[in-house]
Amino acid sequence: MQPPTPKRQPLVIAIAGCSGSGKTTLARELTTQLDATLFPLDLYYRDLSRLPHDAREKQNFDHPDSLESELILEHVRALAAGHPVQRPVYDFSTHSRVPNRSETVTPTAVVIVEGILALHYSELVPLYDFSIYVNAPNEVCLNRRIYRDMRERGRTEESVRAQFEATAKPMADLYVLPSQTRATMTVEGTDSLDWSIEQVLQRLHQLRLTR
Repeated sequence: MQPPTPKRQPLVIAIAGCSGSGKTTLARELTTQLDATLFPLDLYYRDLSRLPHDAREKQNFDHPDSLESELILEHVRALAAGHPVQRPVYDFSTHSRVPNRSETVTPTAVVIVEGILALHYSELVPLYDFSIYVNAPNEVCLNRRIYRDMRERGRTEESVRAQFEATAKPMADLYVLPSQTRATMTVEGTDSLDWSIEQVLQRLHQLRLTR
């Protein structure tokens, strides 16, 4: 009698880059192309319900400490081993987690970890089989943030620009840009999405990572 074939562990891909670089768009399209499980790090912001509402707005959401990196590591490690996790549900309007609620994330053959700091945390990097850094000029990132935040989050252009200068750009210079050296490959966030996808799929094929 033949022994059972061991279950293959998921291929884990990381996608990082500055806010507004185009990494989320790339991650979503790759999720479709590869029939992958998308794992956005934005859902792991620390729960600020203990703070008054006005104090929550003043937190630096671009600093690595704003994310619960310990839980991210635990969950990515579990997904990489093929195990499901209970992901927290985050309410961006109140900067807090929804009490007593979670979402089950079950890994498919490919897991895509996406976030500005996906390549920053050194403990996470060994869990990745492949990683992508999405590069884009500051002005492009800022203009995309303005468009997104005014349309989706009801913010003013002035407030978006102020936050970009106060925290987003300084934190990107300190923590996001240096993480590019950890990426398997870099794509340009100003290139067409189709071309970026083609480059990634070609590289995955060259490295014999596609299944």
